[in-house]
Amino acid sequence: MTTILFDEQEIAARVDQMAQEIAAAGLRDPLAIPIMTGAFVFAADLLRALHRAGLAPEVDFFQIASYGAGTQSSGEIKLMRDLQAQVAGRDALLIDDILESGRTLAFARDLLLGRGARRVLIAALLEKPHKRQIEVVADFVGFACPDQFVVGYGMDRAGQCRQWPYIGVLDDS
Repeated sequence: MTTILFDEQEIAARVDQMAQEIAAAGLRDPLAIPIMTGAFVFAADLLRALHRAGLAPEVDFFQIASYGAGTQSSGEIKLMRDLQAQVAGRDALLIDDILESGRTLAFARDLLLGRGARRVLIAALLEKPHKRQIEVVADFVGFACPDQFVVGYGMDRAGQCRQWPYIGVLDDS
């Protein structure tokens, strides 16, 4: 059984709004960087919405791991796949599924700034501000999320549920 938190229509409308907000931010020589793998569905929809909003960023990917197969972050950040694109002097847009502890996005942000990014903006579909352990602020947020383990719309539980077109909470009972 699943409790749906955000349905397909709500997500689509908010992603389109976020794209308008991002397009209005005046990005110069933009590089969009989805963080894999949880953000892949959100990133695909957001990139298409950015196109409709008149923005055409180059796209490259980070793969960063902190969860493994569990439902709690291990606290250890591992860079599994690095960028191929140059970031020096450019505006970078990090795209992630959820801003929770802040560790992953702080790691990615600091890495990009260390490589000379002009500025790093963060787009997070979901945010759990009460779970923050490292100070990171998302510039663009889709939805505030309750303190529950969420799945769907690219987010998984041990590799399952990524294909759902909505975001929900599994009932484990």
